[in-house]
Amino acid sequence: MFKGVSLLLMLLCSCAVAAQNWPAEQWAPGPPGSGPALAALEDYAFASRDEATRKGIRTDALLVIRDGQLVYERYAGGTTADTPHLTWSVSKSLMAAVLGVAYGEGRFSLQDKVAKFLPAMVPHPEISFADLLHWASGLDWQEDYEYAPLNSSVVAMLYTRGHTDMAGFTAAHPAFGAPGQHFRYSSGDSNLLSAALKNILGAQRYADYPWTALFDPLGIRSAVWERDATGTFVASSYAYMTARDLARIGLLMQRQGRWGERQLLPADWVAFNLQPFAHYQANQDAAVPGGHWWLNRSVDGAPRPWPDAPPDSFAALGHWGQALYVLPAEKLVIVRYADDRDGSYRHNELLKRVQAAFPPQVLP
Repeated sequence: MFKGVSLLLMLLCSCAVAAQNWPAEQWAPGPPGSGPALAALEDYAFASRDEATRKGIRTDALLVIRDGQLVYERYAGGTTADTPHLTWSVSKSLMAAVLGVAYGEGRFSLQDKVAKFLPAMVPHPEISFADLLHWASGLDWQEDYEYAPLNSSVVAMLYTRGHTDMAGFTAAHPAFGAPGQHFRYSSGDSNLLSAALKNILGAQRYADYPWTALFDPLGIRSAVWERDATGTFVASSYAYMTARDLARIGLLMQRQGRWGERQLLPADWVAFNLQPFAHYQANQDAAVPGGHWWLNRSVDGAPRPWPDAPPDSFAALGHWGQALYVLPAEKLVIVRYADDRDGSYRHNELLKRVQAAFPPQVLP
């Protein structure tokens, strides 16, 4: 009897996988939204654009995928469906996905010390890959932007004395605490991961690895990724792709690293990405850090960062309003590109309006 039940369950699971929508060269269209809820979403996301002051919500692209189908797409500000848009710190989560493929190939473990692969990290022998992925290296890094450029480690890394060798610049920072104990958001940590991967793979294979390992299997054709003078991808900031292509990364993560019949990212890697950093203290930031992704989780009894979204929601987030949201419970992937400058945009508000405009389909 149990053998028969098990066989039935296997067949049902196989049918469920087969019934999933997977994009081919283009996304298949799904049922579009309409009515007051869609109008309310557009009123929020695409308010009148002030090009003189650059104030207010300035969405360049908004794309919604429901269960693998494209149900909404709109562009503004010169961005089109064919524009590889700068993702800023969404690049960090892209590098996490690239690293996930290498992890699945057995090239490193989360507890490996980065100094094993990156000589510049020898002065910091206890920092592990997991520490860097949690932005918890313990290095004394200042992630300040336009409002405090003179004190900013990231501005110096990207634009002045550190820009030729970003990982080397980061590794030269002193420690402020023990690795793995304190969350301190750091673009430098992301670039250390990128440089370590280069040494793991060798420079020749590394040069096209994001494409051969991740982008090509997903059908991503628009990706551009800038490098520093050492040939290291700037994992912190400088990946570009169209909104439709970025949505493919979201669908991969929504489906636990699976793409069609292939488990592209190991399930335990995705689980690590989506587990809150154990030493994170609530209210330090707008979302809870996981393994180079941002989570909508309650930590220490604090409210969830996006209370109107399901608790399993997560995102890749970038400067000036770039966002890739994944809402597994709703089977939604949302891409937003933007040119926000004044902090008026709210993640929760957009997510609330998208869910209202594109509710789950009720099967007859």
